Amino acid sequence: MTKYKAVSVSKQAFVFCRYGVAVLVWASLIFQVKEFLVLTFLILAFSYLLKVQKAPFIIFYNYTFGKIMKSREEILNENAMRFAHLMGSILSFVCIIFLYFINIKVGWVLVAMLAVLKTISAVGMCPASKIYECMGNDTCCVFAKRIIK
Repeated sequence: MTKYKAVSVSKQAFVFCRYGVAVLVWASLIFQVKEFLVLTFLILAFSYLLKVQKAPFIIFYNYTFGKIMKSREEILNENAMRFAHLMGSILSFVCIIFLYFINIKVGWVLVAMLAVLKTISAVGMCPASKIYECMGNDTCCVFAKRIIK
């Protein structure tokens, strides 16, 4: 059973973080700039290491726009967010490896797939977070759990 650890973050900062990462991945793909993807990897990796309350985009928002515009707090599952950030950093790292060392065309296809995933996450339907929560919930993924057993 997965653990639920509630944390509170600014709702607008969380939206800024989700959209900011998605925009970076799309910018990397559209303009073919590998460094944007490296920046995405670093943001996601530091978000995993520092946890969601101290994630780079959350901190940036709180010390800039958050000083001007106040927003409500949003309660998140810290463990699910860490898992999502870990998955995002792994996927972006795989893209980087392909772009720099294996096959650049395959790398850009993988970046396109990552861009779609990050867009889905940006609009609030984070697949990695859902997978994390699903694996710890006995009523979720009943069909999949039957197949695995």
